[in-house]
Amino acid sequence: MNQSFISVEDLKRNFAEVKAAMRPKEAMEESNRCLYCYDAPCIKACPTGIDIPSFIKKIASGNMKGSARTIMEANPVGASCSRVCPTEELCEGACVLNHSSKPIGIGDLQRYATDWAIRNEQTLFAAGTSNGKKVAVIGGGPAGLSAARELARFGFAVTVFEAKEQAGGLDTYGIVSFRLPQEVSLWEVEQVRKLGVEFRLRTLVGRDVSIEELKRSYHAIVLAVGMSKVPMLGIEGEELLGVYDAIDFVESTKASVSTELVGKRVAIIGAGNTAIDAATCSVRLGAAKVQIVYRRSQEEMTAYDFEFDFAKRDGVEFRWLTAPSRIIGDADGKVIALECIRMQLETAGGSARKRPVPVQGSEFQVEVDAVIKAIGQTRYVPLVEQLGLEHTRGVVRIDMETCRTSDPLIFAAGDVIFGEGQGEAMVVSAAQQGKQAAYAIYKQLMAAERSGPSRQAAESGAASPSESESESESASA
Repeated sequence: MNQSFISVEDLKRNFAEVKAAMRPKEAMEESNRCLYCYDAPCIKACPTGIDIPSFIKKIASGNMKGSARTIMEANPVGASCSRVCPTEELCEGACVLNHSSKPIGIGDLQRYATDWAIRNEQTLFAAGTSNGKKVAVIGGGPAGLSAARELARFGFAVTVFEAKEQAGGLDTYGIVSFRLPQEVSLWEVEQVRKLGVEFRLRTLVGRDVSIEELKRSYHAIVLAVGMSKVPMLGIEGEELLGVYDAIDFVESTKASVSTELVGKRVAIIGAGNTAIDAATCSVRLGAAKVQIVYRRSQEEMTAYDFEFDFAKRDGVEFRWLTAPSRIIGDADGKVIALECIRMQLETAGGSARKRPVPVQGSEFQVEVDAVIKAIGQTRYVPLVEQLGLEHTRGVVRIDMETCRTSDPLIFAAGDVIFGEGQGEAMVVSAAQQGKQAAYAIYKQLMAAERSGPSRQAAESGAASPSESESESESASA
């Protein structure tokens, strides 16, 4: 296609979901390959503990609603995770068939079942009987949604405070559309809303509602705000036109696309999953050349292997052991080049990880028209401090079993607890942490009132379904 004639409509087509869904025949054949292992290792490898053999067996028997519900019971963002989880490292990596043939396509089957639920507008759960207590959830991303859903099923009145126009967090705004369409995440949000959870959107805690009001009005708080913007590189030229924050850049493509990068040369600084997303977005926006610049080696990049392979298939180039030292602009203040310096890895005293050190006299320039910064994210330190919580550089300290913070009535989950050797930065891990926080709140606030099946459910780490939830699902396909 001649780049000079690329239209917005052409670019929109580039953002259609890349991986095709399973066809019914494929799903049936794949589900019948499963051995339905007793004490299945795939379940243990899933951070949310989805009963994988059970949901696959339900697909094989034609019970699609039952399959979707089994998935979503364990993972409130299971539809999103079917697309973005590193299944090769988790459930599929643990599949016993790895030793004889190839693992079951668990992620694809999970997508098949949840897509059926989305397409058929299924409501999978019901709220529990009111227990008279209220919980505030700060942040409507995977961790916040997970906590809100479980709390609602336990009978709590839940309000989610979300700064953006839509809930869903990273899944709604931060993962590229061609891997995770926005409507998938918004369906998960709607599943939570149908339980009676109130979403106060475009509401920033600390500005639109005070910390004092939350503490006064709610019996407990879940902090699930994730992380903030990409930090500054600290080099000359960051203020030039054509320098982007990777988080903002990816988010902008979820709402609309433009021809701004058509035919341009783009450099992405960093080599994590967000950097890969920024690079593959740039390709789809018509960039003529896309390079990832990383100061360490390929072995130390933090992006998943499947993300790396995806970027290479898109034609993204990688410059390893290369650090940016200056962004160069023209007389109009627009980016024209990126000055870099070669790096070498040296052993740092007492540290297992080598540190990159500049090679003197190795400076060189790369002609570029845009630079996208993807070197991690900053923390919501002011909010954490307003809440009075113990933290290390914005990473909230918690009891890992209960997700309880230094304030016994505030719990935290998701990226706000990731870092400093604590937590995991995966959507599926955030979902599990949200569940843990909900169970801990239930136990703490309802200790004197719970009994029987509800208590057993809470202590086993599974929310007790409302009596209004059917025990038998229709076997419809």
